[in-house]
Amino acid sequence: MVYPRDVLNRLRWTDGESLDDAIIWYVHRGAPGDNIKITGSSVKSLGSLFFETQEADIPYHRILRIDYRGETLFAKDSRARALS
Repeated sequence: MVYPRDVLNRLRWTDGESLDDAIIWYVHRGAPGDNIKITGSSVKSLGSLFFETQEADIPYHRILRIDYRGETLFAKDSRARALS
C-alpha cells in the first residue's frame, strides 16, 4: 500500500525529484467541493502525523491525491482520481 507521507518524503529526499513539482489535493471543508489543491512548494515541513504549510497543519489522512510531473502517485479513492 502507498501512503501519502511516504510519497511526499520520497519527493523531498530523492535526488532528481522535487517536492516543489508536486500538486497535493486534500479535504478542506468549506472550499468548493470540500477539497483544495496546493503545490509542494507550499509545504514547510513533513511531520509524523501531518504536513505543515504557511496557513495550517494538515493531517495526512486528509490527502486525496498527489500528482507529480503529470503522473498521479497517490489517489485515496475513485473520487480522488476524478479531481481536476
